Amino acid sequence: MGSNSSRIGDLPKNEYLKKLSGTESVSENDPFWNQLLSFSFPAPTSSTELKLLEEATISVCRSLVENNPRTGNLGALIKVFLSRTKELKLSAECQNHIFIWQTHNALFIICCLLKVFICEMSEEELQLHFTYEEKSPGSYSSDSEDLLEELLCCLMQLITDIPLLDITYEISVEAVSTMVVFLSCQLFHKEVLRQSISHKYLMRGPCLPYTSKLVKTLLYNFIRQEKPPPPGAQVFPQQSDGGGLLYGLASGVATGLWTVFTLGGVGSKAAAAPEVSSPLANQSLLLLLVLANLTDAADAPNPYRQAIMSFKNTQDSSPFPSSIPHTFQINFNSLYMALCEQQTSDQATLLLYTLLHQNSNIRTYMLARTDMENLVLPILEILYHVEERNSHHVYMALIVLLILTEDDGFNRSIHEVILKNITWYSERVLTEISLGSLLILVVIRTIQYNMTRTRDKYLHTNCLAALANMSAQFRSLHQYAAQRIISLFSLLSKKHNKVLEQATQSLRGSLSSNDVPLPDYAQDLNVIEEVIRMMLEIINSCLTNSLHHNPNLVYALLYKRDLFEQFRTHPSFQDIMQNIDLVITFFSTRLLQAGAELSVERVLEIIKQGIVALPKDRLKKFPELKFKYVEEEQPEEFFIPYVWSLVYNSAVGLYWNPQDIQLFTMDSD
Repeated sequence: MGSNSSRIGDLPKNEYLKKLSGTESVSENDPFWNQLLSFSFPAPTSSTELKLLEEATISVCRSLVENNPRTGNLGALIKVFLSRTKELKLSAECQNHIFIWQTHNALFIICCLLKVFICEMSEEELQLHFTYEEKSPGSYSSDSEDLLEELLCCLMQLITDIPLLDITYEISVEAVSTMVVFLSCQLFHKEVLRQSISHKYLMRGPCLPYTSKLVKTLLYNFIRQEKPPPPGAQVFPQQSDGGGLLYGLASGVATGLWTVFTLGGVGSKAAAAPEVSSPLANQSLLLLLVLANLTDAADAPNPYRQAIMSFKNTQDSSPFPSSIPHTFQINFNSLYMALCEQQTSDQATLLLYTLLHQNSNIRTYMLARTDMENLVLPILEILYHVEERNSHHVYMALIVLLILTEDDGFNRSIHEVILKNITWYSERVLTEISLGSLLILVVIRTIQYNMTRTRDKYLHTNCLAALANMSAQFRSLHQYAAQRIISLFSLLSKKHNKVLEQATQSLRGSLSSNDVPLPDYAQDLNVIEEVIRMMLEIINSCLTNSLHHNPNLVYALLYKRDLFEQFRTHPSFQDIMQNIDLVITFFSTRLLQAGAELSVERVLEIIKQGIVALPKDRLKKFPELKFKYVEEEQPEEFFIPYVWSLVYNSAVGLYWNPQDIQLFTMDSD
């Protein structure tokens, strides 16, 4: 590094880095810093180059770890950066490119060093390195004990206060990424961290007043999706050989070539790394999710989660409740549009889930929208392409649907939205279908995929719960949606018969051999019967509440009436079968009276006439089907590893050695 351009392979031998990490103390007023910070070199264009950069950083950092207790050069570097940030806003207004470029480089070096320090030592050891000064070996100054806290506060100020211009774009990305790195100690612990030095600084003291402003800025960064400035507008000097510049380990523009890993687990699959069009939006969203999922302090709740739970629409003029801290206002329309557009990424779906689940203001606003198809269609597409998504993304999309279906207004309105030519649905050409019928088709397809592949009871339960919530409001079901409901029941019926037969054969075999352990068919049978009952309840709910709106469902029932015969006398289903049996018998009789060789149109006409004639009081009333999403106890045990897996996979230009990761199992793709 220094005033000349460097290449990654030359970094360990670079004279300026050797001096920074060497045995000689460098005063914060030394001209050396201007020389060190005047560098550029080509951006990594492959995972191999990014790994080389990491290895070069490690060699320099380890030397600094060894010598810093005597030199205090880490503290000196941080003080140089802190002193420069005080003039950063003015430099941006005055278009001082060189000053901003060098300040960015200082932060880049700090971020690189921090990442390795955090990986290789405890937080207590890291904090000590922030206190070392040029004194006798191992001594430290009590006056500088809060240098780490000062750096964190400075990063928050930089993110929230520096105007986003072409010349400040990269340092803004770097500041966000450095905060992610500060919190990355979680990656190197198997257990969820409930007490952490960085958490403590972020939740109290001088950092706390920036809570709402930081959350608001990160949300707006996500909303705006600002792209990096074009090459001619960048603050950094361009190289004569056309080699470009290094955006930094913590701020490189994604090329789609970074190594991709996936969070291990049943059904998990690495998604192809999409090109990141806005590194700032991507990093801001990741930092926001990390902050939102920090565990509460012993004496105070997570303020960042409080801010996310309570912010309001800019058009809401009601006063802020004094009991709710860290609240702010943001444009809900802009946020809604960004969420609709960005659902291809795990992190955007997780943000949508977080807002719907935790912020009643945003949930009420979204449910009142008249263009909910813009949000629901991307969610359905995630579920439709379940084979290409990791299991956590599928779960989040499904829970979003479950939360939406808790609202009766949503369940009614989706059947009023008519869609044309859904190109991504390939099983059948759908020239015209309601959003409600499409939702039913996709959820049923997800259940069938789960039955044949992952066999995840949790996924089954949530799919059926969403269908159950909607069932009383089914309106004008598309004939294909009605067919698929009955086809799913047929599949479950066959599975039930197969398990029952296996259980019977197993029981016979046990009489002749007591030494062979038997599979637990009783448990399998119990699970499948629970699912069958829920399907019967969904069909029954539709028949009792909206029979007159659904002639296609009656048609599908009659067409497959034999399926239900075996369940009429089954003790687990007798009660719920009463209405279904009554409907089948009533309409079968009317069809018999109409004669043989009836066309489809004539059958539907008879069904519509019969719906009017059927006395409603003959259908037995059952309690309304309503399922509410309830977050499991200790949700952080799921969400914190999930969020950090997203950081690991999605952070622009951040690389961690998979062998160092402790929080989750890494499988290289």
